[in-house]
Amino acid sequence: MVDASLTNPVQRRRPFRLDPAALLILALALYVGVLIVWPLGRLLAEAVAGPGGLIGEVWSSRATRRALANTLESGLWATALATLLGLGFALLLALTDLRGRGAVAFLLLIPLLVPPQITAMAWADLVGPGSPVLGLVGLGPPAGQANPLHSGAGVALVMGVEHMTIVFLAVMAGARQVPRDLIEAARLNGAGPWRTLRAVILPLLRPAILSGAALAFVAAIGNFGVPALLGIPGRYPTLTTLVYQRLNGFGPGVLGEVAAIALLLMLLAGAGLALRGLAARGSRIAVDRVGPSLAPFPLGRWRAPVEFAAWTLAGLLALLPLAALVGTALVPALGVALSWETATLDNLRLVLFEQDATRRALANSLFLAAIAAVVSAVVALPLGYLAVLRRSGAARALDIVADAPYAIPGIALAIALILVFLKPLPVIGISLYGTLGILAVAYLSRFLSLALRPTAAAFAQIDPALEEAASIAGAGLLRRLARILAPQAAAAAAAGAVLVFINAANELTLSALLWSTGHETLGVTVFSLHYEGNAPAAAAMALVSVAVVLLLAAALARLGRHLPRGTLPWQA
Repeated sequence: MVDASLTNPVQRRRPFRLDPAALLILALALYVGVLIVWPLGRLLAEAVAGPGGLIGEVWSSRATRRALANTLESGLWATALATLLGLGFALLLALTDLRGRGAVAFLLLIPLLVPPQITAMAWADLVGPGSPVLGLVGLGPPAGQANPLHSGAGVALVMGVEHMTIVFLAVMAGARQVPRDLIEAARLNGAGPWRTLRAVILPLLRPAILSGAALAFVAAIGNFGVPALLGIPGRYPTLTTLVYQRLNGFGPGVLGEVAAIALLLMLLAGAGLALRGLAARGSRIAVDRVGPSLAPFPLGRWRAPVEFAAWTLAGLLALLPLAALVGTALVPALGVALSWETATLDNLRLVLFEQDATRRALANSLFLAAIAAVVSAVVALPLGYLAVLRRSGAARALDIVADAPYAIPGIALAIALILVFLKPLPVIGISLYGTLGILAVAYLSRFLSLALRPTAAAFAQIDPALEEAASIAGAGLLRRLARILAPQAAAAAAAGAVLVFINAANELTLSALLWSTGHETLGVTVFSLHYEGNAPAAAAMALVSVAVVLLLAAALARLGRHLPRGTLPWQA
């Protein structure tokens, strides 16, 4: 007799099992959907499907047109300055035998690490009336004179210095790909250093230069800290400060209007990123890059003066504003000249131990930054694994979407989150607006990309045969990920977590629109103290922030020695 189970196809079917990979992707899609897709989709819907003609009305208004013109003007001038400085330093460090290159590179990283609002405050303290640095040498502007940086030129200057590091890193990365063979061929044909630079090196670096310039432009038009600290007092509105002032002045009633302005910012950022994409496509030229790397050009008798100029300029751009910040923090009150007799630590003691609001802001920022860092690193591990090692199409799509909140201006993301989380959430009936919760959601959305990029780079270094061997040995997906693959990428994920923490601890653009009483953050407190006229206390609070950032960056640099090259953004 034949067993019925052998002839009945229904009975021969294997029991239904949930695919662990599908479950992981579903969970990640839910995470990315709630934090990124839903808010950005809501922002687009509010801007496009708002009251009839809202976009045309807002975009054509005199205030928007003026802010747009100022945004483009300051953004383009800042990009030009950032490109000039970043390219110049990159060529010096990558192509010559300049000594002390590590020290110069470290100085050039400082503007990237210091938050924009603190950078603007430091520069304003440096060149403004009562400057503690210029006053010591008798060059300080007289009291009562307007600060020259409270203008469009000041906004462009400070943003150009701040974003030069972006161009510097992009060009340094491109210079590492220039093969020595082409340079030697040019020299054999009689070309000197300058002709070789013009005819061979710069054409090969053009994609990297354009890419860095495009990123600097996107960063400039989305910058809030510098235009807020320097542009608002100088009556020089940009799109980011226009959104802030409208929302602060009129509240949620103008969400549709500011959403239309935010959409305009996103379009500008999209144009910049499209230019970067074209530059990246242009880098795929047919050049043999297998040979040895470029040998540095000897500076010869110009070595000493060039080194002095490079060290001096890098030091002035990176350290002199911070020295002004230290000087401002040490004076007892604004307008008091800094001297041995007037120097005091009262401002530091005030913000760290005596003022409840500043201590609360510091605690809130560190707590939110820790939450964002840990959660982002945990999410980045399975997403990086699925996108890179498993090459899942859905995971790779989520990987691309995760970059969006960091690429678009932070003001646009803040408005998107207000639109979604202003009202109570469906089912649970709880509103996150006005709580620390919306700030946590904002940081998780904004900075996921920072944790994901190093983690994905680490997974790209792992041999797929390692996972195949574990699979053949019977280890399931979750076991392979938890015990074999995740430990291989753990150091990179930790580096990504530190990057998230550095950026989240001093964040201002999102926090300026999302904070509420009792839920202040470090960036908001520095901003508020400065606008209240308490510049010494604001400078003291800013110094605490800078100290935290530089200590974490130093720890990250040490960790970076054990990571694959390219894991950290400054590993050029």
